[in-house]
Amino acid sequence: MPVSLLALALSAFAIGTTEFVIMGLLPEVANDLQVSIPSAGRLISGYALGVAIGAPIMALLTARLPRKRTLVLLMSIFIVGNILCALAYSYNLLMLARVITALCHGAFFGIGAVVAASLVAPGKQASAVALMFTGLTLANVLGVPLGTWFGQLFGWRATFWGVSVIGVLAFIGLIVSLPVNKDEKPVHLASEISALANGKLWLSLAMTVFFAAAMFALFSYIAPLLLDVTGISDRGVSWTLFLIGGGLTVGNIIGGKLADWRVSFSLILSFTLIAITSLLFSWTSHGLLLAEITLFIWAMATFATVPGLQINVVRHGKDAPNLVSTLNISAFNVGNALGAWVGGAVIDGGYGLTAVPVAAAVLAVIGLVICLITFRGSRAQTQAACA
Repeated sequence: MPVSLLALALSAFAIGTTEFVIMGLLPEVANDLQVSIPSAGRLISGYALGVAIGAPIMALLTARLPRKRTLVLLMSIFIVGNILCALAYSYNLLMLARVITALCHGAFFGIGAVVAASLVAPGKQASAVALMFTGLTLANVLGVPLGTWFGQLFGWRATFWGVSVIGVLAFIGLIVSLPVNKDEKPVHLASEISALANGKLWLSLAMTVFFAAAMFALFSYIAPLLLDVTGISDRGVSWTLFLIGGGLTVGNIIGGKLADWRVSFSLILSFTLIAITSLLFSWTSHGLLLAEITLFIWAMATFATVPGLQINVVRHGKDAPNLVSTLNISAFNVGNALGAWVGGAVIDGGYGLTAVPVAAAVLAVIGLVICLITFRGSRAQTQAACA
């Protein structure tokens, strides 16, 4: 295993922690800044939109830089953004700091995934991407529950100071371990943009949007659901987030293996399981044991989807891997924002917290339909070519 993959995974861990830990700290942030839970939830949407808008812009602005230098620069922005989050004393300032932090997110994961795939043989590229994204899943296994516990104990700002320290360690790791690719060809903006004319690419990006929307419609409001519906304690929320992180990790590994074997099968299976488990959780959330089992399976299904989505997008935009890979992260965060908004709208509409998983299931079904359309077209083209 290349050491540089571990540096990328550590960076992904830091970025994933700062993105997701706010979900476990929503009650603390809302109480401290004197805003409602749905308003605090919009910090998730604000971050996601910052990624969605900033990712392609940052990818184009850094297109002519070597990938190593770009990743180091993006991690620098990440550190500054988290320090600003820790210093924010009002809701508006925290929102601004979250958006600044988000600017590095999409481009880092997009370009980092391309770098990770370039470090291994072609047949192992999905597994290499999955290994990098293991840092993201470990953010949910360790970063989110520990960050939630730390924030509950010492105040939510302390969590962002901790993430800043992890960011510094990742920054050093990138400088020391990432190889300089002397054969790296300069990127031509015209060819990068022309690659966007592929219709299958946009269907693939739409799949990512609805996958993320289905995930975050539920995940964004997991703490209130567990506290008010399942009836567990603050400490119980941290342990459940730890359990979810374990499911995400297992799912990410399985998803990488499945995507190396057959991308279409891995994505269709994952979307189906996300829809089923989300719908089930609207019922099982009332009981602790069934809720925990459902959430673990749901978590496995969600992150089993990630490697396949990333590889699928790059395949359809192979002439512009940096840009399309980054656009996929943008699509993920458009879905993040959409999901958090849908969940908040369901709550504000008076349907209750248990209606949130139902909305997540509907979003997953839409993603499944797009997935089936995309790969049905691919099979038809293959059959026509062989005829």
